[in-house]
Amino acid sequence: MASYTYTPVPDTGAKAGVLAYLVVSAVVLLLMMVFGLLMRLEQAQITSIGGLWFYKIMTLHGAGMVGIVALAGAAIMWHFLRLYVDLSNGIFMANLALFLIGVVMILASVLLGDFHAAWTFLFPLPGNSMGLWSTGAAALFMGGLLVIGVGFVLLHLDIARAIIVRYGGLGRGLGWPQLFGHDDGNAPPPTVVASTMVTIVNLVGLVVGASILVMMLVNLYVPSFEIDPLLAKGMIYFFGHVFINAVIYMAVIAVYEILPRYTQRPWKSNKVFLASWTASTIMVMFIFPHHLLMDYAYPKWFLIVGHIIGYLNTFPILIVTGYGAMMIVYRSGIRWDMCSRLLFVSLFGWAVGAMPAFIDGTITVNYVMHNTLWVPGHFHTYLLLGMVAMVFGFMYYLGKPNENAKDSPIDVAAFWAFVIGTMGFTMSFLYSGKISVPRRYAEHLPEWVPYDRLASYFVMLLLAAVLVFIFRFLSRLGFAGRDYQRASQAQSLATT
Repeated sequence: MASYTYTPVPDTGAKAGVLAYLVVSAVVLLLMMVFGLLMRLEQAQITSIGGLWFYKIMTLHGAGMVGIVALAGAAIMWHFLRLYVDLSNGIFMANLALFLIGVVMILASVLLGDFHAAWTFLFPLPGNSMGLWSTGAAALFMGGLLVIGVGFVLLHLDIARAIIVRYGGLGRGLGWPQLFGHDDGNAPPPTVVASTMVTIVNLVGLVVGASILVMMLVNLYVPSFEIDPLLAKGMIYFFGHVFINAVIYMAVIAVYEILPRYTQRPWKSNKVFLASWTASTIMVMFIFPHHLLMDYAYPKWFLIVGHIIGYLNTFPILIVTGYGAMMIVYRSGIRWDMCSRLLFVSLFGWAVGAMPAFIDGTITVNYVMHNTLWVPGHFHTYLLLGMVAMVFGFMYYLGKPNENAKDSPIDVAAFWAFVIGTMGFTMSFLYSGKISVPRRYAEHLPEWVPYDRLASYFVMLLLAAVLVFIFRFLSRLGFAGRDYQRASQAQSLATT
């Protein structure tokens, strides 16, 4: 069987870059969780920050969470992908710099300019604030998103360049010669396949998102430049849905790379694996219409196709990844530690989080449930117990002092606090949605408050666990700076 191996020269700058991404991700992620707790405390009538601050925090929380999980996912993808292709460290760091510039612009827009139209910035709301914020504040917010998007476009263009140079094309990066022809065992490794898929869909999504942002920025200052609100909504949700789905496709690379090192079993790119990633490359760009089912002006065929593909997209990658993980773990004699636990439970979180989305994608259910807390229940499960668990598992992997290092009782307690806190918090969302508690309300009716209070207590438990995870990672940054030569040696198992 042919083998793809890439042995990089140890690169201190590259190590520092990955760690810089993760430190920023850890700090911002913690801040966004605190913002989430503040919103739940407001709805639970435990605090009283008022409607203005609630919606300012909601805007920061939404935009911040989407951005920071994308940054963390990019760090995981880049860390492992550079073992196979020659990536630019300069562009990698330029993306981080642009991200931080965009974050400062968004913070200034919200905290100083009182912009609070949510991360979706749906047209024509940013330019029609009824005096609640200025045109400049709206422009600063959308400009910040645009700057962040430019950074990610540069990153993905560099990844596309590197894959094309190494493998001869993006189709080859997806393993199409082996998928549609004879499987000669020479398919690209899972990391390359996943990175190729993410690069394709994110470049399309980011270009669409940048296009509508530019159009809306022009409209802010030239109102005669008209925009169709329905077109704007479709473009915004296409961009947002593709981008937030891509984050877990980047982070799952940690599962593909690290679990084989624990089990001493390779994760192979067989035909089923390649077919699932190719199918999702297409389908992930057509599942956003479940956000538009109430917009009767859209053609019915468009909404029906989105409904069907939304069902189908739930399965390919998730089932193949989940089944693959169970097969390489089964009777492997794996030593469970914080890294392997978090990576394995992340697949459970991904699967459980996908089920409410599957239900909400049903047209008759969507009419009743979509604008309730059922939907935050779905994406908080998917992100926290799925994608974010992958990020923390990766952090524990980098910071492990040696292969035989044991976890402390505090770490193990934090793991279970994380799982229980996340499940309790998200189940309170889902149950609130089941009884039709609406989304995005700063003030809740008395009969809803008990569920808000229960959710707040679970969030506190979750935050305590995350503090342990982050403290452990920051305290082990020296160990996390191991050279890439050691990583490449371990890599040979997963790529042969």
